[in-house]
Amino acid sequence: MRFGSLSVSAAEGTVLAHAVKIGDLRLPKGHVLTSADIAALVQAGTDEVIVAQPDRGDLLEDEAAARIAAAIAPDHLRFSAAATGRVNIYSRVHGLFVATRDTVDRLNRIDPAITLACLADHVPVQPGDMVATIKIIPLAVAGSLVAKAETLLRQHTTFEVKPFAPRDAALIATELPSLKRQVMDKTHAVLAARLRQSASRLTTERRVAHTEDAVAAAIGDLKADHDLIVVFGASAVADSDDVIPAAIRLAGGTVDHVGMPVDPGNLIVLGRVGTVPVVGAPGCARSPRENGFDWVLDRILAGEWPSPHDITGLGVGGLLKEIPTRPQPREPVASKALGPVETVVLAAGRASRMGPEGGHKLLATFGGVPLIRRTVVSALAADIGRVIVVTGHREAEIRAALGDLPVTLVSNPDYMSGMASSLTSGLSALDQGAGGMLVMLADMPGITAGDLRRLVDTFTAEGGRAVIRATADGQRGNPVILPRQTFAAISQLVGDVGARHIVERCGLPVVDVELGAAARLDLDTPEQIIAAGGILEE
Repeated sequence: MRFGSLSVSAAEGTVLAHAVKIGDLRLPKGHVLTSADIAALVQAGTDEVIVAQPDRGDLLEDEAAARIAAAIAPDHLRFSAAATGRVNIYSRVHGLFVATRDTVDRLNRIDPAITLACLADHVPVQPGDMVATIKIIPLAVAGSLVAKAETLLRQHTTFEVKPFAPRDAALIATELPSLKRQVMDKTHAVLAARLRQSASRLTTERRVAHTEDAVAAAIGDLKADHDLIVVFGASAVADSDDVIPAAIRLAGGTVDHVGMPVDPGNLIVLGRVGTVPVVGAPGCARSPRENGFDWVLDRILAGEWPSPHDITGLGVGGLLKEIPTRPQPREPVASKALGPVETVVLAAGRASRMGPEGGHKLLATFGGVPLIRRTVVSALAADIGRVIVVTGHREAEIRAALGDLPVTLVSNPDYMSGMASSLTSGLSALDQGAGGMLVMLADMPGITAGDLRRLVDTFTAEGGRAVIRATADGQRGNPVILPRQTFAAISQLVGDVGARHIVERCGLPVVDVELGAAARLDLDTPEQIIAAGGILEE
């Protein structure tokens, strides 16, 4: 292929290297110039164009990409039509994406003109997730190179998606006086949630003494009616002859491996009784955060049986994020004072549910005091740290309603995008040493200074290492205190979302504080404001 500038009069049949936009004339990059195109370019006063001139045997980028994609086994995959030299590849199923690095590398080393990028090996995917993309770099490529790529892909598995197969699982949990029942209940819920992602079910739980005889008896009872058994020990595995591996052998099974180079997740046991996998879960698997147990469980649910060679090969990339609640930190650190809790009042929203004639809810008055001022006064009266107010919609009026109150005002010019922008705006205004962010909605008139102090007292009692959430009759509500460990995740929020998914996935304990009806009383409509005793303003 030859690339460069060419006289328009000689360019028929060549491939346009750059899009042309002249008046009403629009020719995209990669377009093969026709005689009509040449006439239009001449009429527009264009003398030269930058083009690619394919040589004999060259394939245009889309044809090349399509042929390479067609050489990949299509099982459980969906391929896009080729466009601009690219074919995107998507999963059709919920399963495990498995890639062969050697084959991907060999394809990418045929020639720089041909590229294939894919997800990391053994990553769970959902239907519709893009798993790979083929991109031809130049506008045309030698057909011989494409043929070489096709041969490689037909002879070797480059990647595939292995569908998750639903299983009926049993949980065996051992008991010791030191293990709280609430922890065991949470373990059940977390494991059930992990299994649901593959349509598997946690059908049975058996709680037994922390002895090899008791665990072996439970395995023997459950193996016939289940195709996966997960054992959570009340005490972590310390040896290949400890309770869980010994129990697997006592039940007539084999232990394939103890331990893995993934942290958190080191203390795992992988065995089986007959054809039934028996996994001794590490303690970190009581948390929903990703850990080594997920890596093993995903492989089993996708029909793989990880060998000792597979397990011992997981060290690169196996250092995962720390779980703050683990009993032994990776490195002892000096105890330091908990940083202050600072309150962020969210007052930037458009109040769209008020309707075109409803006015702004935060300017509605209660006893002659605007709702926004009433909320901020409560926050100040709690005397727990700085109060930051995020403003946006009708900003001047909201700020005027606050008068000379000693607060930090933060403008959110992107308030139209949703709550995430207000959370990140408030976060950016926190003192560097803040230990927690108390997020308070500006339209909750029932929340008192005493309520806020109760939340902060609970946060302090937890050492600043838990999410503190207000509830009403057991139902989650507001405000909520987000500890410092969540700040990085909050800073990445976008769109009209709050921090709920961060609370659910951060791996920190969530401690609920019952505040009664006030925790769920927010005023969104004119009717709600009037019912609460407010007077609407324009």
